[in-house]
Amino acid sequence: MSDRYCVIGNPIAHSKSPEIHVAFARQTGQDLAYERCLAPIDGFADTVRGLIEQGYRGANVTVPFKLEAFALATRLRERARVAGAVNTLVFEDGEIVGDNTDGPGLVADIVQNAGVPLAGKRVLLLGAGGAARGVILPILQHGPASIVMANRTRATADALAAQFAGHAAHAGQVAACGFEDIGGQVGSQVEGAFDVVINATSASLSNALPPVPAAAFREGALAFDMMYGKALSPFMEFAAQHGAIARDGLGMLVEQAAEAFALWRGVRPATGDVLATLRSRL
Repeated sequence: MSDRYCVIGNPIAHSKSPEIHVAFARQTGQDLAYERCLAPIDGFADTVRGLIEQGYRGANVTVPFKLEAFALATRLRERARVAGAVNTLVFEDGEIVGDNTDGPGLVADIVQNAGVPLAGKRVLLLGAGGAARGVILPILQHGPASIVMANRTRATADALAAQFAGHAAHAGQVAACGFEDIGGQVGSQVEGAFDVVINATSASLSNALPPVPAAAFREGALAFDMMYGKALSPFMEFAAQHGAIARDGLGMLVEQAAEAFALWRGVRPATGDVLATLRSRL
């Protein structure tokens, strides 16, 4: 019988994960089955235990269960522990091992697929929720000059910056501000334009523009929206109108899946053809 994996969420019918992992399995010659799993809002832990009893080897976790997956894991890998959220579970040796592949997925798409190095760059991260938490450590590991976390509630951004300050390579590498302070003032840590602006808010889900000023985008900056779709999001349109190069989150989705696949199977699939196929089907 093929090894079994799934993606757990609610809702889950829209997930492209089965298509991605089946393509990875075919490419690498791995014998596995992958499906969607709809978990009741109040039944995530029971769902996971049921999967383990049925012999599943692992699972991806999506909205709204990443924090519950973090709490359920019996062992956490470092990037999941630091992020405080889990999107990948590995069932091995009686343990539920939690990991977070969102950050590596984002970094791989930016650095490898988009060809934009993060080393020495000024990065602006919009939002301070779970989506933002998962990507901060992998970004820091690529040596940006600075990463500024902007959020509607300034205290939340401050707390997040304080949490990651211990992972900074130098003083001032991690900073925080409210959305209204992104423009900054002379001499502030958030003064001037950014090389990379990442939208980790949920604004694009409601076709809204997060409150980011045009001045945030350096000419030729990368404007990255974690959401994806057939049309440009308001954030991507706004960024492109002000000299930035806009990119959506489809590549991040494929790259984080490749990282999870490698954790499960010990082989890393190539992502280019899979990403191109998904893009053509949007």
